[in-house]
Amino acid sequence: MITVRPAEERGQARLGWLDSRHSFSFGHYYDPKHMGFGPLRVINEDRVEPSAGFDTHGHRDMEIISYVLEGALEHKDSIGTGSVIRPGDVQRMSAGTGVRHSEFNPSDKEKVHFLQIWLLPEREGIAPSYEQKRFPASEKQGKLRLIVAPDGRDGAVAIHQDAEIYASVLKEGDALTHPLKAGRKSWVQVARGSLDVNGQWLRAGAGAAIADVSAVTLTAHDNDTEVLLFDLP
Repeated sequence: MITVRPAEERGQARLGWLDSRHSFSFGHYYDPKHMGFGPLRVINEDRVEPSAGFDTHGHRDMEIISYVLEGALEHKDSIGTGSVIRPGDVQRMSAGTGVRHSEFNPSDKEKVHFLQIWLLPEREGIAPSYEQKRFPASEKQGKLRLIVAPDGRDGAVAIHQDAEIYASVLKEGDALTHPLKAGRKSWVQVARGSLDVNGQWLRAGAGAAIADVSAVTLTAHDNDTEVLLFDLP
């Protein structure tokens, strides 16, 4: 079974410096039909104006993944981490018992366009931590590159949840299949371009909840289609 979440039906927050689209209920956007999918709780597609960003704020008991599509995002937090992530970088912050952080666009000319992803941790009260790794486009071209995994295998960023995230960059006509084990489900999020997911067409910004199938098949309609595939409990 596949249920498409069209891009244009997502929630939206426009604050002048921020244009954010919410796949699931978030902030002032509430829809009881879209509260998450398994442990996946948030997928926000954010565009932040130059020299603007999110002031210092707090989180707890959440695994937060940032995936930059264009521009750069500067991160600072209360556990002493400071970095700038760019396309190809994947950042994981485990909020655990509590962490405060800020996210800022350090450019005075270019917007930053990124996906912020939240997953519930497998347990509450873990120690806050941070990890960042780079995955060049060449590692994602025409294949599903594991970028997040509970055991950090194959060089992936480690996460405190039985969930895996794969990233892929596809050319028109490229096709990939990801098998799902019994009892597992998948969410597919199209970051750019368009593709078929198990026969359903999705454009940039759209997502799809997939359950009760043995495999997920992706077929790209455009060159430079970029997609994230979640393998979830």
